[in-house]
Amino acid sequence: MITININPIAFSIGALHVRWYGLMYVVAITVGLLVIWPYAKWKGFSDEQMETIVVWAVPAGLIGARLYYVVQQPLGPYLADPLRIFAVWEGGMAFYGAIFSVVLVLLITGWRMKLSILNLLDIGGLFAIVGQFFGRVGNIINGDVVGYPTKLPWGFIYANPNSFAPRNDIAYQPAAVYEALINIILFSVLFSIRKKVKPGILFFIYIVSYSLSQIGVFFLRDNEVIFLGLKQAQLTAAATIIVALAVFFWLYRRYKKAQLQVTKEEAPGENQTPQA
Repeated sequence: MITININPIAFSIGALHVRWYGLMYVVAITVGLLVIWPYAKWKGFSDEQMETIVVWAVPAGLIGARLYYVVQQPLGPYLADPLRIFAVWEGGMAFYGAIFSVVLVLLITGWRMKLSILNLLDIGGLFAIVGQFFGRVGNIINGDVVGYPTKLPWGFIYANPNSFAPRNDIAYQPAAVYEALINIILFSVLFSIRKKVKPGILFFIYIVSYSLSQIGVFFLRDNEVIFLGLKQAQLTAAATIIVALAVFFWLYRRYKKAQLQVTKEEAPGENQTPQA
């Protein structure tokens, strides 16, 4: 077994505890921006446009991730003490909430600023997969994304008493590690094709692939079963795939129609003789 004995609290300043998970968010945002900025400029966005989008999208992602987690929990404790909604140090960020809220921001800002929404979505997808990896590193330290108890030799024992793991003396499936490895593979694919696909395709590859991975990994994660043997994240992932594929096929038909129109315009007319 592999023992993880890292204190989730990186350091304290008086009563203020700075956690590794929060620091990973800072790293995720920083590295994510370093990765997408050259790509955004290649897409034709200016620094000023990107700065405006980031100012709105990053806070929206954080707020959306927290609220989506909260609404999936028993609401009694949060209604009795609304300030607990902001108690992220207790654990609880749902990444689908971040995805949905950021997509909404990109749709609104793209429309208002008259920018290509499909290109914005591609940039957002690349940023998201980078951020997810570092978020999973934070989960590994926290012990808050664990699978079922296991006897596998790569099972994780979260020995630190401040860990979020249910118990500190048994091993769990390292679900966060599985997700981090999937993030690495998916990022490698997206980064390699980022300049080779039509606008919007990169995002749809990301969202469908990520959702499929969530359906698979959550069979190993120790979360409550909600419906038909599936857990909340799996149901969300399935719904996301359906919507994403519907939009993808609509987009594909648009591309094919536009390509056909160009072909017709370039073809010689009925009464014209093709040039030699």
